[in-house]
Amino acid sequence: QVQLVESGGGSVQAGDSLRLSCAASGRTVSNYAMGWFRQAPGKEREFVSAIIWGGGSTYYSDSVRGRFTISRDNAKNTVFLQMNSLKPEDTAVYYCAVATYGSSWPPRPYEYKNWGQGTQVTVSS
Repeated sequence: QVQLVESGGGSVQAGDSLRLSCAASGRTVSNYAMGWFRQAPGKEREFVSAIIWGGGSTYYSDSVRGRFTISRDNAKNTVFLQMNSLKPEDTAVYYCAVATYGSSWPPRPYEYKNWGQGTQVTVSS
């Protein structure tokens, strides 16, 4: 069983940047697609971004495309989310997740089986 721990969240002003990290332990995640999701208060969890196992392909939601960049360092078993030009509507708890082996690309929501505990991102105007 893989454990995921997110870090890097915080409180920033609109227009600032943050870099989230998701460190995996328990097994290597280098052969699995990984994704970032977020959940704002009173809203359902929504997809943010995904990266294929080798890092050669990425996928973004329309709301973050052009501002966020997902990357991974398989040697460190870690996935990152660089968030630039943050907006108040980006405020949410951000979660990383690992998709099942051989998942679709991009993975369907139900193909994510392991989740971290989340890290809070708060963007004030």
